[in-house]
Amino acid sequence: MKRTDVPPTWDERATMHTFLAYARATAVAKCEGMSDEAARRAPLPASPLMSVAGLIGHLRWVEHWWFEVVFLGEAERAPWTEESPDKDFEPDPSLSLAEVVADYTRACAEIDEKIAGHDLDALSAGKGRHGDHFTLRWVIGHLIEETSRHNGHLDIVRELVDGVKGG
Repeated sequence: MKRTDVPPTWDERATMHTFLAYARATAVAKCEGMSDEAARRAPLPASPLMSVAGLIGHLRWVEHWWFEVVFLGEAERAPWTEESPDKDFEPDPSLSLAEVVADYTRACAEIDEKIAGHDLDALSAGKGRHGDHFTLRWVIGHLIEETSRHNGHLDIVRELVDGVKGG
């Protein structure tokens, strides 16, 4: 994922997509050079699921939920269940960090293709957890916010686990 926050054109859609792509690429950059073992470590005692691999897994499934399930109305296939609502923070332990990151980047690319032809004012085919419909503009804005917030978590967790700052 190329990381730039300067859009190719200055229209709203290009600007929003560029900010989302930048936030996604930043999440990926924060994983560079990290060992698989370190990526699964959750250094915050009160947040046992807050690992780098878990955060990337969560971001992958949040993209699925908002773009594919809510906006496009596709079937939900996320790993969470009523019994395990945070299962998205627990990537398959047999996967390396590189595989978790590759799944995230692949899912983001597929989502970008799926939403490319939709107007920003288009209402979602599906509904959110409280029964609301959302515009594509809102969903993209929400994912910019969500991904950026979790990038801060990635910064903290990464520094606590292996001392690496920034990214």
